[in-house]
Amino acid sequence: MALLLYNTLSRQKERFEPITAGRVGMYVCGPTVYGDPHLGHARPAITFDLLFRYLQHLGYKVRYVRNITDVGHLEHDADEGEDKIAKKAALEQLEPMEVAQFYTNRYHAAMERLNVLPPSIEPHATGHIIEQEELVKQILENGFAYVANGSVYFDVEAYNKKYHYGILSGRNLEDAINNSRTLAGVEEKHNQVDFALWKKADARHIMKWPSPWSEGFPGWHCECTAMGRKYLGKKFDIHGGGMDLVFPHHECEIAQAVAAQGEPMVKYWMHNNMITINGQKMGKSLGNFITLFEFFEGSNANLTQAYSPMTIRFFILQAHYRSTVDFSNEALQAAEKGLERLLDGINALDRIAPAATGLGKEYADEVEQKCADAMDDDLNSPIAISHLFDACHTINLAIDHKQTFTAEGLEALKRVMRTYAFDILGLKAESDGGGKREEAFGGAMDLLLELRAKAKAEKDWATSDKIRDRLSALGFEVKDTKDGAVWRL
Repeated sequence: MALLLYNTLSRQKERFEPITAGRVGMYVCGPTVYGDPHLGHARPAITFDLLFRYLQHLGYKVRYVRNITDVGHLEHDADEGEDKIAKKAALEQLEPMEVAQFYTNRYHAAMERLNVLPPSIEPHATGHIIEQEELVKQILENGFAYVANGSVYFDVEAYNKKYHYGILSGRNLEDAINNSRTLAGVEEKHNQVDFALWKKADARHIMKWPSPWSEGFPGWHCECTAMGRKYLGKKFDIHGGGMDLVFPHHECEIAQAVAAQGEPMVKYWMHNNMITINGQKMGKSLGNFITLFEFFEGSNANLTQAYSPMTIRFFILQAHYRSTVDFSNEALQAAEKGLERLLDGINALDRIAPAATGLGKEYADEVEQKCADAMDDDLNSPIAISHLFDACHTINLAIDHKQTFTAEGLEALKRVMRTYAFDILGLKAESDGGGKREEAFGGAMDLLLELRAKAKAEKDWATSDKIRDRLSALGFEVKDTKDGAVWRL
């Protein structure tokens, strides 16, 4: 099956065909860095990390751009509200860029623990003010914006007469007008749905830059359009982000790009769904806001325990990226057990002795094809995981001597399981010492079982039983087989 991706723009799955053969340009909206990353940041990061990994697995050369919003503007339309970075800086008596750098570092640390690959390019909005000003100039020159008291606004009505405003969200201009709030500064606008491309800063605003119109700052929507064009060109393949960005952010991005260059910039729009907590949207006002570091440390009142980064990743991957994920301690505990089961199955492959007859390469090829079919169907990671679990069941049958593998079949299955679990899904064994620690851990277990086998051979049943019982108390299952003892955690 060819790769199918759901395009928010067409509202259907489409066969993925890159603009340039063998190459993919992908842009994903990154975080606004004024606080610790939370579970809502983890979902788009993991979703598009999965896509990044799978596209590379398919043989594409991918340029993945994920931005950092550090510009200090007012989000949503840059017309009202608080400059969150500047507010944090004032409270902590820091420079705004100190705040932005601190939380950028925290975001990177959390992403590294979640095994999210770094993007090819990670541009910062503050480093691309010139590109954003150039975008605004082009829109003004083409007649789709106007200057009012030093601010520049996008003229939605003028744009809608020639193009269609609302093509991504499905809204028409009348709906947008009726659903828009009356905002401070609306008297500057021709229409309340017009959004700021450049905002004149007042005397209290810390982060501001010179421009032909005023000393001010760019509107929120400008940065992604400007930086996407700079690093991926006027037309690129994929633009992604959370579903909450469909309107107004990505809708405004489409309008800006078309107004500036006369044609759409993005071929496929992709959006992951939201994470809720016990059925409610996560938010500080509801008291259910949990940062990623609180999950890792178990330091939030809503948590009954700490959850490892790989448990969080596996929890997110167990649901399709376009479905809602509801957090609960029970759901994360189930994910923790599921991840353990999967990793145990993969590790058990090293303890299976090949046989002259049994499951061969054909079985591994079948598992691989099922996983590929699932991933080709709009990145259906939960179905791919279910096929890996089915393979783990077969592996456990082999551990219990109820199934056999040929040497070729065993090596092929090792490759398939590790490719999908580690390279594509991005899972990994969690241990501070990495592979060397795992090797030492396995060696220590083998030594204990050798001592137990020696005790049994010498009819020292007390020592044999003591080793088995102590291991059991520590969470190890030891089984005696005709070929010796086998274990799993």
